[in-house]
Amino acid sequence: MASVERLSGARWNSRTTWMFISFALGLALESYVFSLASIAVGWVAIPHALGELLLAWAPIWLIVGIGASGPFSDKYGRKVTLYLTLALYAVGGIVLFFATSYVLLLIALAVMLMAGGGEMNSIMVASHELMPRRHRGKATMLIINGINFGGMVLAIVALATAALSGTAAIAEERDVVAVAVLVVVAVLFATRVNMPESFLWLQKKGRTDEAEATVARYYGSDWKSEVDLNPAPPAHLTSGGYMFYTMVVMVLIAAANTIGFGLMAYTLAFAFFPHLQPTILLIFEGAGFVVGFLALIADRVSRKKFLFWTFLGTFAITVVVAATTSVWQKDMSLFWVLLVVLAGVNSLCYLTSDTLKAEVWPTLQRGTLTAVARFVSIGLYIPAIYVTAHMTTQQYVSFNAAVWGVGLLAAISWLIWGRETGGGVSIQQASGEEVATPQGA
Repeated sequence: MASVERLSGARWNSRTTWMFISFALGLALESYVFSLASIAVGWVAIPHALGELLLAWAPIWLIVGIGASGPFSDKYGRKVTLYLTLALYAVGGIVLFFATSYVLLLIALAVMLMAGGGEMNSIMVASHELMPRRHRGKATMLIINGINFGGMVLAIVALATAALSGTAAIAEERDVVAVAVLVVVAVLFATRVNMPESFLWLQKKGRTDEAEATVARYYGSDWKSEVDLNPAPPAHLTSGGYMFYTMVVMVLIAAANTIGFGLMAYTLAFAFFPHLQPTILLIFEGAGFVVGFLALIADRVSRKKFLFWTFLGTFAITVVVAATTSVWQKDMSLFWVLLVVLAGVNSLCYLTSDTLKAEVWPTLQRGTLTAVARFVSIGLYIPAIYVTAHMTTQQYVSFNAAVWGVGLLAAISWLIWGRETGGGVSIQQASGEEVATPQGA
């Protein structure tokens, strides 16, 4: 078991790079497909109410995939789950290519969104377990930044085809989107051929010899031990009460980001600026993607403090947006400036919260408990779409500020009572399964 225990000192190698690319591209594809629902409303002539259904269609099927993949990955492994999601993507992409009716479009989206939900949950879990300790935080946050990249690419595709009109143009846009999905699936399959199963999952499952062989094959001698670990964590970290508290906080911060981000990036345009949907999506995702590279400092800072400050910034900026509604409705240049600032700060907020909610759970329950937090939080986005459907613009943005205010309260709570998972600690320490032996002990 020595090899697995010494993984805290593992170095980044070429296989790690390919795994990083695979995970980042996988989340980009998930975002591409999730964002697709807000673009696809223009592919068919539908009543406004059904347009809201199509927007709700994305989170509905995403959480189905999340709910199924979490327990599946805990039982059968991370790698097997990630191959299954690729198969679902391929099926959905093929159906989308031939989706000339509203029914086929919904079916294609449902299959791909189930794949996306499973893909995202499994990648968030696997990245913590497979990335070297000294790079775990920034690698996971940059992988999650692939979500911004995927939405940005879809917005560019939508804008590039927006000048076209008529049935032929719609078919062309749909075909481009479908082919892009299939191409990315093929690339992902190639990048995952040499991806290892989670070392920690294998060890916790009692498959020690397989875990040792996987570590040796993956890292060879290109790593060294840095930290001795004591397998007995403080009792309060594993108590039922603390686990329940952790779940409540994870749900609240995840729900705040999911609802807040979704209402601004996806449904704001549908409700108030239908002709600007691809532009708003491009700016929100593009700004978030660029600012997301500040995640490079993730292994040198406190995750708790970073979560607090980014939630505080997101809340404060949204309050400003709400307070200046009457101004930017007349001067859209101010709207674009505020949108860019909000997108940047919020990007760091959700990169941090998404990283946090997958690292705080024990290895054998990490897939399931991460899925529970994400299932509930994304599920809450569905009624939010309908609750805000008939609000005025100022009410809509004020509601968004209140949502992020709830997230800020949860972040304050975690700052006070939550354990530190950043600053370069190992995933075993972040999950509370092990604690570092004090110097000189």
